[in-house]
Amino acid sequence: MLKWALIFAVVALVAAFFGFGGVAGVAATIAKVLFFLFLVGFLVFLVLGVMAGRKNTGR
Repeated sequence: MLKWALIFAVVALVAAFFGFGGVAGVAATIAKVLFFLFLVGFLVFLVLGVMAGRKNTGR
């Protein structure tokens, strides 16, 4: 998902460079949404991993 966010960010930069404002705006919005979805997923799995690590230590 992070890969797709970076791809859309690059597409937005290239489109903005060539003056395609509408395409650049849409691509930037998609990149932001994908990045925040990646960030939420990462944090959820990080918390789950920490909780699972504490459970298996035998305390």
